[in-house]
Amino acid sequence: MQIEDNISKELGHWRVVGASVLGTSHQKVKQLCQDAHHWEILPEGILVAAVADGAGSASLGKVGAIVASQTAVETIRAKYGAITARGQAAIDENTWQSLLASAVENAKTAVEEEAIACQVRSRDLATTLIIVVATPELIAAVQIGDGVAVAGDKAGNIVALTAPQRGEYVNETIFLVSPDVLDNIHVNIWRGTVANIAILSDGLQMLALEMNGGKPYAPFFFPMFQFVAGVTDESEAKEQLVAFLRSERISTRTDDDLTLLLATIVN
Repeated sequence: MQIEDNISKELGHWRVVGASVLGTSHQKVKQLCQDAHHWEILPEGILVAAVADGAGSASLGKVGAIVASQTAVETIRAKYGAITARGQAAIDENTWQSLLASAVENAKTAVEEEAIACQVRSRDLATTLIIVVATPELIAAVQIGDGVAVAGDKAGNIVALTAPQRGEYVNETIFLVSPDVLDNIHVNIWRGTVANIAILSDGLQMLALEMNGGKPYAPFFFPMFQFVAGVTDESEAKEQLVAFLRSERISTRTDDDLTLLLATIVN
């Protein structure tokens, strides 16, 4: 089983644990995991994270997911750095909107350029994309396609930062390479005392969202946040997260690839 993981060394005030795991359906046909994730903690203590889910029908969906997630984070890093270099003390809502919209646009362009380099159609690299930028007081998030990002505050409230996007037809997913995707970008700005963040691909939606209304299912997220808060050993954290994603509880509910990226503020 192919596993990708990324575990922080507690840079800044964020502790982050993330993993992408091959689903059983893809394992049976010897297909690679189509999910990818990428994150960085900027020098200012800003967390930037992205999760992408390559389309199962796309021959190079994995490549699209990697390119999209990495490009999105790199774009935020570069543009946020340029803003701080100008000495701008605070970022207003319009700037956050522009920042994340640019990340989506650059990710789309990078995927399309990769398709040209591979001499394939852009839809052969089709992927979803979720981007989250978090400070201790604010989170900006944008989503293309399915999956979800949620936040938890210090009072124990859990809110959805994004919602799965669907196409015109049932079970139709919007992808980053869709023709009109840049015309329908919606950046959500959530203001509050940030304590926890979770980003997941659609393989976990059935467990993580309530069936009626699609609200975050607290019994799923609370243990995940407690897990990250209690991490003291990176190797052990990796093993526990991967074991959870491989567990019977998960595999009996979904056979899709799974990505779960968790972050908590360390006091």
